[in-house]
Amino acid sequence: MRIPNLLLLLAAALAGCVLPPKEAAHPTPLTDDRVGLSDVAAEPAADDWWNSFQDPQLDRLIREGLKDSPTLAQARARLADALAQTQSAQSKLLPSANLDASALYQRAPENYLIPPPLAGHSYWMGQAGASLGWDLDFWGHQADAVHRAAALAQSSQYDVDNARLMLTGAIAQAYVELYREYALADIAERSEAQRQNIVDITRRRVGAGLDTRLELRQAEGQLPQARVARARAQAAADLAVHQLAALTGQGAGGYGSIQRPVFAVDAALPVPSALPINLLARRPDVLSARLNVQAADAQRLADKAAFYPDISLRAIAGIGAFGMNNLVQWSARGYGAGPLISLPLFDGGRLRAQYRGSEAQLDAAIAAYNGAVLHAVQQTSDQITQLDALARERVDQQQTLEANEAAYGLAEERYKAGLASYLTVLSAETQVLAARQTMVDILADQAGARVTLLLAVGGSFDPHSSRIMTRINP
Repeated sequence: MRIPNLLLLLAAALAGCVLPPKEAAHPTPLTDDRVGLSDVAAEPAADDWWNSFQDPQLDRLIREGLKDSPTLAQARARLADALAQTQSAQSKLLPSANLDASALYQRAPENYLIPPPLAGHSYWMGQAGASLGWDLDFWGHQADAVHRAAALAQSSQYDVDNARLMLTGAIAQAYVELYREYALADIAERSEAQRQNIVDITRRRVGAGLDTRLELRQAEGQLPQARVARARAQAAADLAVHQLAALTGQGAGGYGSIQRPVFAVDAALPVPSALPINLLARRPDVLSARLNVQAADAQRLADKAAFYPDISLRAIAGIGAFGMNNLVQWSARGYGAGPLISLPLFDGGRLRAQYRGSEAQLDAAIAAYNGAVLHAVQQTSDQITQLDALARERVDQQQTLEANEAAYGLAEERYKAGLASYLTVLSAETQVLAARQTMVDILADQAGARVTLLLAVGGSFDPHSSRIMTRINP
């Protein structure tokens, strides 16, 4: 066929091919200036930020958790799969070559299709050949597929970093809870000792005729309540141990190895006092969501390129003959080369549906990214507000605790001297017990809020230390 005729045929095919639909409007990803970030950057945390608590047991538990965590193992497996998908996509941009050979013993039919002397006889049919193909990717279909796979691989890396960050945070939070339960158990034990002391004082007062058996029964009735509170606090501490063992991958065998925390509750973790300007650039979950948007957009472009002609180069060379001896003859050779053009003409709407689906996935990815941004901003704002409130509460509660401790001491002395009733002592003891519990809760909440805020701003995550050597266009 002459070249002009080939061009006319190609033009006619293009005129009747399936055309891509018009691109729909997509939502806009949120940016720093739209979510109220300040111009103060968050101070980077050390990679082993939990060492600030100065507790060797916490260090050991986090090391064990990072080594044996099923969640972290799943994230790493997804990363390995994403890297394999990237390599597979990249391979389609390169030429491919194949070598095939076959031998078949067959009988030639006796008809006009097979001339004599082959007709009616059995022969070996042998052939061997090599083929070379190269998709020129004029419209960027394969390149967009590579960009999508690379973005997903980088997103999976951030997912691993986020899983590591969340795991270390969860272990630290569970450790803070274990500290809280042990402290509450101490308060319950102290309260039990105080109530036992009041029972002893009441018995002496009954013996001296200063009180009746009614006051004694009232005092004795408070003692079992203190024992119940201590048992509950100890059970809560055991549950916190179980949670730590599960987070660190130890199971029931690790319960006995987890002892009482001795960490510094007032550890100074590097947390900001306002929404940091680098918040969205330091959280691995936000970065992962942003890369998912890039991957979805690359998929949309790849689906759009599928509407255009697919042009590739093909070349073949080989030998084939009846009779294995004839394969080595010069006349058995064959070869060919030329372009291959594939153009969709009618597909029942498949390509349009596929493109609309990719546009919907892009909208969903943008919505997920915006949701991650808003969650990051809210989580950080909440923890900053909570830390400020807890700092004020701690000052006020310390004053309340000191006043209640002094009031209880005076009530106990007055009761010994016969200047106050048992109800006065009970009221003072109830108030000091509540003040002690509230103080423990504030201290534990402060430590937990510091950890949560550190995680909210990305913790020790460094987005510039990626281990995936793939360039991704923003």
